[in-house]
Order: sequence, then structure tokens, then C-alpha cells
Amino acid sequence: MLLQLPTEPVSIQEIPIHKNVKLFIKREDQIHPLISGNKYWKLFYNVNHYLEKNPDKPYIITFGGAFSNHIAAVSAVGNLAGIPTLGMIRGEELQHKWRDNPTLLFAKRNGMNLKFVTREEYRHKEKLTEFLHQEFPEALIVPEGGTNEEAVEGVKMMLNEQTKDFDYLCTAVGTGGTVAGISKFSEDNQKVIGFNVVSDTSLENKIFELTLRHNFNLIDSCFGGYGKINDGNIRFINDFKEKYGIPLEPIYTGKMMEKVFELIEDDYFPENSRILCFHTGGLQGIEGANLLLEKQNRNLII
Repeated sequence: MLLQLPTEPVSIQEIPIHKNVKLFIKREDQIHPLISGNKYWKLFYNVNHYLEKNPDKPYIITFGGAFSNHIAAVSAVGNLAGIPTLGMIRGEELQHKWRDNPTLLFAKRNGMNLKFVTREEYRHKEKLTEFLHQEFPEALIVPEGGTNEEAVEGVKMMLNEQTKDFDYLCTAVGTGGTVAGISKFSEDNQKVIGFNVVSDTSLENKIFELTLRHNFNLIDSCFGGYGKINDGNIRFINDFKEKYGIPLEPIYTGKMMEKVFELIEDDYFPENSRILCFHTGGLQGIEGANLLLEKQNRNLII
């Protein structure tokens, strides 16, 4: 087994607020220094079950964009295990610019081969996956964001005795695997909220297919669109770190926490509710975000 269960429980920190609800954050970002947050759990069974089959020539292939936390995590897994990895990267224009991209440079230093495909090709990942299966029949091919049934099973590890006493369980939503896992394995009395950072009307059905429960709802938290960072997002993230000592990245957890604070101000949660938010990591993305912000002469994330 390559990915291990942690020897100590992941810490849960209270976020002191002046309202009649209690707010907490579970620090999944601290689970591993290189394989961050929910990515660790999404890969947990995917990788371990694959290696249990003892493939003759192990190879891990996956998909992602220029600043993908998933690409970074898979490259780190491959480096730790001594397994070759291949990242199918969206955007052929990056082919000669990857050295300027901290995420892709990190992946490359971990030994990941990078193949850049057009956005049109990337939209048809099912067809790409078929070709890859034919070319590399022994490879583990992990979908974009790591979301599949084994990922959902892995997310179960984010729930334990510590999480049973909360009324609301909150997570950011990209491809839907994390919220599906939390929904599937949460307690019957718990409500699950997914903070959707992607404008994708098909996500709710995809999540239901993975969880088969109706205990979750999705709240739009795009703030202008996936990957878009406005000045309010930056202020919130920097204030949050200054007040509570917890760093947030701007694409997923930062937007979720900002929306949670808005909901609390609007009295969305009933009085005396206990709310648990999952910090799903991805802090490696801050460096890339700051490079873009710097080019735009905007404030940086501290």
C-alpha cells in the first residue's frame, strides 16, 4: 500500500464568529505535504488497488488544466512510488510555456510526462481515454479531478467520529467526487452543502449517480466563473489568513469559505447549528494565481 492512513486524526479548528452558530474547518490540507487534501483521498483507493494488482509496467495517466491540483498530486504520487506518470494537459499553447507555470514545473520535476492537447480534443476526454487504454492497456487512467467510484470510497476517510456531531458538512465542488463521498457516507441527520465553483448544470445528476442520496444541495459559488478571482475574493482570503492563521487558495476553499460567511450573515443556518467546512488543500495553486495577478497589477494573495 503506497498511500497510508494518517497516524493522527486530521485537526478540526473552530473559526470564532459573532453569530448564533458554530463554525469549524477540518484541515485536510495538512494530510500530506505534497498530495494535498481531498486529492489524497480521491487517489487513495485508485492507486492502492491498482498497485495490488502488481502490474508489470505500472503507469498512471490523468487529465488536468494548467494549474490543476490533481495534476500536481498525481505527479507527486508517481514520484513517491517510482511510477511513470503522464499528464494530458488542456491547452496546446502551454507546450512551450510550461517552465513558466509553477504547477506544471512541479509536475515535470516529479517526473511526469506532459502531453498538451487542444481544448477541442480535451472536451472529448472519453475518446482520448479510449485511445490511451489501447496504447497503454496496463495503465491506471484516472479521470480529471480524480472523480470516480473509487474516489468516492476514499472520501469516506474524511468522515469519522469527530465529524458525526455536525449539522452541516460543507465542501467546494469541482468535478463532484468529494461532495458525493461526503453525501454517501454522512449521518442520516446531516445536511451536505456543495459550494459549486464550476458552472455545470449536469453536476447535480452526476453527484446523485455517485451517492444515490438526496441529502445534498449545491450553492453557486463561482464568483464570476471557474478560475476567476475578483478583488473581493483576494481581500477575503487575506483577511481570513490574518484573523485565523489558515491559508486558503482562491479557486475552491477560498470561494467556499467566503460564501459560507455570506450565508451565516444572511441567517441561512438555523440557530445553534454546528457547521463543518472541509479544507480540501490545493495551496500549491496560490503561486500560479499570484503570477497572473501580478501581471494584472492587482493585489496578491499573502
